[in-house]
Amino acid sequence: MKGGGGGGGGSGVGKRRWRGLVIGVLGLVVLSMLVPLGFLLGRFHSASTSVFVSDQLNAGSSGIRSYDKYDVQSRNWSKSEKDHSKHVEDLIKKLGPAISKDILKNVESGTKNHSVSSVNKHDSHQGKVAGFPAPAKVVLQPVPSSNVTEAQKVEGFEPNKVAIVDVGKSCELRFGSYCLWLQEHREDMKDSMVKRLKDQLFVARAYFPSIAKLPTQEKLSRELRQNIQDFERVLSESSKDADLPPQIGKKLQKMEASIANAKSFPVDCNNVYKKLSQILDLTEDEANFHMKQSAFLYRVAVQTMPKSLHCLSMRLTVDYFTSHSNDMEVPLSEKYLDPTLRHLVIFSKNVLASSVVINSTVMHAKESQNLVFHVLTDQENYFAMKLWYFKNAYKDATVQVLNVEDLDLDYHNKAALLPLSLSEEFRVSFHGMNNMSILKTRTEYISIFSNSHYLLPEVFPSLKKIMVLDDDVVVQQDLSALWGLSMGGKVNGAVQFCSVRLGQLQSYLGENSLDKNSCAWMSGLNLIDLARWRELKLTETYRRLVQELDIGEQSIEAAALRASLLTFQDLILALDGEWVLSGLGHRYGLDRQAIRKAAVLHYNGNMKPWLEMGIPKYKGYWRKFLNRQDQILTLCNVNP
Repeated sequence: MKGGGGGGGGSGVGKRRWRGLVIGVLGLVVLSMLVPLGFLLGRFHSASTSVFVSDQLNAGSSGIRSYDKYDVQSRNWSKSEKDHSKHVEDLIKKLGPAISKDILKNVESGTKNHSVSSVNKHDSHQGKVAGFPAPAKVVLQPVPSSNVTEAQKVEGFEPNKVAIVDVGKSCELRFGSYCLWLQEHREDMKDSMVKRLKDQLFVARAYFPSIAKLPTQEKLSRELRQNIQDFERVLSESSKDADLPPQIGKKLQKMEASIANAKSFPVDCNNVYKKLSQILDLTEDEANFHMKQSAFLYRVAVQTMPKSLHCLSMRLTVDYFTSHSNDMEVPLSEKYLDPTLRHLVIFSKNVLASSVVINSTVMHAKESQNLVFHVLTDQENYFAMKLWYFKNAYKDATVQVLNVEDLDLDYHNKAALLPLSLSEEFRVSFHGMNNMSILKTRTEYISIFSNSHYLLPEVFPSLKKIMVLDDDVVVQQDLSALWGLSMGGKVNGAVQFCSVRLGQLQSYLGENSLDKNSCAWMSGLNLIDLARWRELKLTETYRRLVQELDIGEQSIEAAALRASLLTFQDLILALDGEWVLSGLGHRYGLDRQAIRKAAVLHYNGNMKPWLEMGIPKYKGYWRKFLNRQDQILTLCNVNP
C-alpha cells in the first residue's frame, strides 16, 4: 500500500511538472510571436508622423491668434529633436525680455496653430491634413512674408479658387516671411565632399552587418570594415573640405566600389531598411531643427531695434536733458489746431523712420507752409524726437511731437490709448482644392489701424480732416490732390485690397451683417473725415466690437483686425490704386516702373528699409530722404 501510494504520488507530481513545462513552452511561443509583432507595430507607429494645421476654430476661440504660430502634432518625436527643441526653448527664455511674446511662441514646434495673428509693424498656419478633400478655407495669419514661389505676385481674386503653392511644400505657412528672405539669400552647399563622405559611411554601415554574415564574403567584409574605419577617422579630424587629406579621393573610390559589391549580394533587407530609416530620421530632425533655429534668429533680427538706432535715440535723449530744453518750445501752437491747414498724423517710435516720412512729403509738396505734422510717440522716444525735430527743419512745414502718455484725456480714453500701438499687419492665407484635388494655398498681406488710431477724434478735437501716414512709407509725389476729394459721407479714404474680401473672412468677423463683396482696406495712406467720424461715433463702435470679439487669450491686436474691418464697413472711400504701392517690406518681385509711378511707397512687412534685413533694391527709395548731415548719425554709425 505504501509502495502503491508512493507510486501514485510520484505520478501526480510528474503530471504537474509536465503541465507546468507545457504552459511555460506555450508562454514562450506566444511571447516569441508578440515581440516581433510589437516591433513591427512600433516601426509603423513611429514612421507615421503627421502635421496638422486646423482651419476650424476651437470652442471659445476668437479666431484671431498671434502671428506665425504653427501646430506640429507628431505621434513620435525622436530624442534628438526633443533635445534640440529644449535647447531652443532655453535660448528663448534667456532672450525673453527682448523678444515679443508672439515670436517666442512661433519657435516652439508644439505650439497651437493660429488662424490669424498679428505683428507689430516694426516684424503659421493653417492647412488640412494632406490627402483629405476639403472645401476652400480662409486662414488669417499675421504679416510678413514668406518663402513661396516668388515674392508673392498674387493675381486677382477668384471665388472658391486658391492656387499658387502646395500646402505641404509651403515654407511660408510654417515660418512666415523668413521663407521669402531665405529664398532670395539661399547659398550654395558648402563642404559637399564631407557631406558625401558621411552619406557613403551611412550606406556602408547599413550593408556591413548583412555582408559579415555571409561566410563566403570574408574579404568583402574586411574591406567594408576597413573603409568604415578609415572614413570614421577622417571625419573625426575633418569637418570642412579644406581639412580633408589629399588621398581622400582614392578612399572614396574604394568605398564606392565596396558598396557596389555589397549591393550585388542578397542581404537582410530589414537591417538595411532600419539603418537607412535611421539616416532619414536623423537628417529630417537636423534639418527641421536648423530651419526653426534660423527662422527664430531671422525674427529676432527683424523685430529687434538695431544697435545704431538705439544709440541714436539714447544720445538724443541725453542731449535733450543736457541742453536748455526750455528753448525748444517753439511758439507755433496756433498752427497745431488751425483747421484751415493740412494736418498729417504719424504714429511712430522710430526717429529716422518718421523723419523720412516728413522729409519725403515736404520735398514733393507744392506748398509746404500749409503742412502741419503731428508725430505721436511714447514716453521712451518722446524726448529724442523732440530734440531731433527742433534741430532739423523741413522747409516751411511745422512739426509737433506728442507724447501719448501725457495727453490730456479722461482716464477711460487714456487707458485705451496706452501703450502706443502702430498699424497692425496680418498675413491672410486661403486654402482650397484645385481641379486635380490637390490642396493649394494663396497668401496675401494687409495692414490696418491699431487700437491707438481710434483716439484721433479726441486727440485732435478741433480738426475736421486729417491724413494718417504710417512711418514705413515714402512719399514720391505731391499729395495736395487728396485734400480736395469729396468724401461723400465716407470716413476713411484708403486704397482697397480686393484680393481679400469680407465675405472670405466671415467666419472670423462673426455673424455680423456685412457686404460679402466688400474689399479689405489698407493703412499706410489714409484720408480721415474726423467730423463724420465723431458724428457716427465710430470710436465707441470700435471699442464695443473689440470687447465683443476679444474672447479668451486673444490679443487686442488680433481683435483690432476684425473690429476695424467691421467699424469701417461701407465707410471707405476707395482711392485710386496708383496712390499707394504696398509690399516693399516683403515682396522681392515688384516692377520698377510701378515703383516709380506710385505716389506713396509702403514698406509693409518685416523687412523694413532701416534694417539690415531690408530688401536691398528698395532701400534706395527710402535712403535718399534720410538726413545724413547730422553728426550724431556718424557717432552712432547709422548707415541703413
